[in-house]
Amino acid sequence: MSARTPSAPPARPARKRAALAGLLLLSATALIGSAPAGGSAAPPGGKLRVDTNSCGTPGERLPAGPLAFSVTNDSKVFATLYLISTDGKLAYAEIPWLGPGKTLSLATTLTGGQYAVRCVFSSGPVLTSGPVAVVGTATGAVAGYQPMGDLEMTAPVKAYRAYVRTALPELLSSGRTLDADVARGDLAAARTDWLTAHLDYERLGAAYSSFGDFDQSLNGLANGLPQGVDTPGWTGFFALEHGLWHGWGADRLRPVTQQLVTDIDGLVQDFPSEDTDPGDLPLRAHEILENALQSQLGGIADYGSGTTLATLDANVQGTEKVLDILAPLIRPRDPGLLDQLNRQLPAFQAEVTACRAADGSWTPSSRLATAQRQRLDGDLGRLLEELAVLPNLLTPRNHA
Repeated sequence: MSARTPSAPPARPARKRAALAGLLLLSATALIGSAPAGGSAAPPGGKLRVDTNSCGTPGERLPAGPLAFSVTNDSKVFATLYLISTDGKLAYAEIPWLGPGKTLSLATTLTGGQYAVRCVFSSGPVLTSGPVAVVGTATGAVAGYQPMGDLEMTAPVKAYRAYVRTALPELLSSGRTLDADVARGDLAAARTDWLTAHLDYERLGAAYSSFGDFDQSLNGLANGLPQGVDTPGWTGFFALEHGLWHGWGADRLRPVTQQLVTDIDGLVQDFPSEDTDPGDLPLRAHEILENALQSQLGGIADYGSGTTLATLDANVQGTEKVLDILAPLIRPRDPGLLDQLNRQLPAFQAEVTACRAADGSWTPSSRLATAQRQRLDGDLGRLLEELAVLPNLLTPRNHA
């Protein structure tokens, strides 16, 4: 995956999972409450005024169905609001950030049960209202979701960083092998070893944000450069690919392979001091293959080797690694999603690897049969629909 070529996800039908339905309501809470169109009455719920001493006084008994509390923050600090089960294990709606003096709607659809409102103020207080009894049953009620605590992503981040630290020396070794090939003028070996080294890098896609400028130096495309592939100083894997498959001699390639080794070594030394944003893992679990849809399957990142499907295969492997690390967090929140991804990822990878010829070479994406290309595109699109749920599902929330 190249960090230089973000791509827009394809238009797909909305994913109708109960967990996703609940999560999508989060964006709805960012809208100021108003009466429904057509003059019909607003959903029951009423007005709540909250401050650092009180989380408001919601009605003690409300009918099942759509509910909307108009919440006003009377404090001088920011507040986060949740509609929760009374045991605090599940949330059904939230207002992520309510400013002082502002009013927003805390809206959802509930079936019968016991609920409460929780207020988390940026100055520290965490308050919970009295219980709200919802009476009756409702069609389309939101399934509660288990919010992510602030620190729950700590262990997965540590595990992924440990994986990257183990993989980086292997990347350095394969980079040195490539440089040695060019140093002795064996460009046939260099073309083989270029792919090995490049795939070693592409499997680390969830860590790119922690690589700083090294990602651009190592894996930057020529797109956007002043003179494209002829831009002086262009370095990294794609510059080498262009040179190896466009007739560059060893004397012209050697400075680029030397710089590659220098940059990989710099990355190895620098990575322990770089931070990894906890939000990167669930976000990258989707973005790795989102970029691959355009850059690899679309062939944009092919500079002559015809191996973008090999890169796509490495991207799938990278996604599987992230999913494996995130599985303990996904399982209690949406087990069906995890099971679906654990089926779809290997199935899609099998489709990709089927594009290899009998001699092990990869078919360039531009030479795929139309039916094969359409199948890969469609299956990757469906996989992206599933992966797109993860960033919101695993967003850490304060005292939810």
